[in-house]
Amino acid sequence: MIETDPDLRAVEATLFASDQPMTVEQIRGYVGDSVDVAAALTQLEELYEGRGIELVRRGKTWHFQTAADLAHLLRREREESRKLSRAAVETLAIIAYHEPVSRAEIEAIRGVQISKGTLDVLMEAGWVRPAGRREVPGRPLLYAT
Repeated sequence: MIETDPDLRAVEATLFASDQPMTVEQIRGYVGDSVDVAAALTQLEELYEGRGIELVRRGKTWHFQTAADLAHLLRREREESRKLSRAAVETLAIIAYHEPVSRAEIEAIRGVQISKGTLDVLMEAGWVRPAGRREVPGRPLLYAT
């Protein structure tokens, strides 16, 4: 059944449009003194019970929120794209051109040491993978794209 009580609708609209929880006095400031806000809130609380959104009282304030059992539907995993540092781009280019290549060879070509984090970032992004070990003393790890 659709609720058509104008006072109830006014309280509901006020709470729905608010970006912050509201007290009874704040709601009354919008809907007027003639409206029984407490009774309307009780009625709305019953009306929204068990639905996708709920009217919730926290201390002296009221607000609408998503039902707790449905919160998982609203979570979205966001992928953050990060720009590669200049060192990471240079390292990736060297690995792609000379693969398979060891860390020492990358450093010799670049002329500077590379931080462990640079290779970790490239591996996390899926651009670089371990490609075995070179058959020399120390058996250094080889990298490839």
